[in-house]
Amino acid sequence: MTEQQPASALNGLRLLADETRWKLITALRDSDRQVAELTAATGLAQNLVSYHLNMLRQAGLVNAHRSDADGRVIYYSLHLAALTTLLAQAGHELALPEPTPPPLPPITVAFLCRANSARSQMAEGWLRALSGGQVRAVSAGTQPQPLHPLAIAVMAAAGVPIDQQTAKPIEAILDQQPQVIVTVCDIAREECPVWPAAARQIHWSIADPAAATGDDDQRYAAFIVARNELRERVRGLLALLLKWFGV
Repeated sequence: MTEQQPASALNGLRLLADETRWKLITALRDSDRQVAELTAATGLAQNLVSYHLNMLRQAGLVNAHRSDADGRVIYYSLHLAALTTLLAQAGHELALPEPTPPPLPPITVAFLCRANSARSQMAEGWLRALSGGQVRAVSAGTQPQPLHPLAIAVMAAAGVPIDQQTAKPIEAILDQQPQVIVTVCDIAREECPVWPAAARQIHWSIADPAAATGDDDQRYAAFIVARNELRERVRGLLALLLKWFGV
């Protein structure tokens, strides 16, 4: 009789159970980071960090993105959808009950990017929609430009209108005193001022869909990719907000 192969959920849990990889996953949970930043955050040697990052990438649980600000720099991020699917599969196989999420805290989250025309605007729309308006979402840019029509179009296709949102400079949201700052592009991360009053300041390395080339379909597809990634990131942020500010 042939030995039964382990379930994929079990293999994934074994991968996560390693202490070193768990440290990396924990460090990547709230913000995208470079290898040097992961080394500093975890206290692990750089070669060890790189080795285990490669294992997590091969398993599809970690993504790598070359910085839009400096192509020599690579940001690593959790593949939240894959990680969520893995844990949901484990829960399904064990028939675990699904908890009812508690109310979200009444705080303000600001999304920042360079132009405030696409990524930060889509993130703002997603947070407002997915939180049911419980979390105040705002966005701004270091060099604001008008909303990109494709950002408006792909969000409308997902049932989240953002056409009434407006691009604005960072100075325009200072008086709203956001408790959480999320930079959604690498350039903004370098240009964004430090917000000492914010409880958390994190980074998401999201490729700029407005920089996509090709025909209309290819450019639209780039905005779909950004829209979907931001939806998963915002869903993950909601869980973090409960952890950080929930009662």
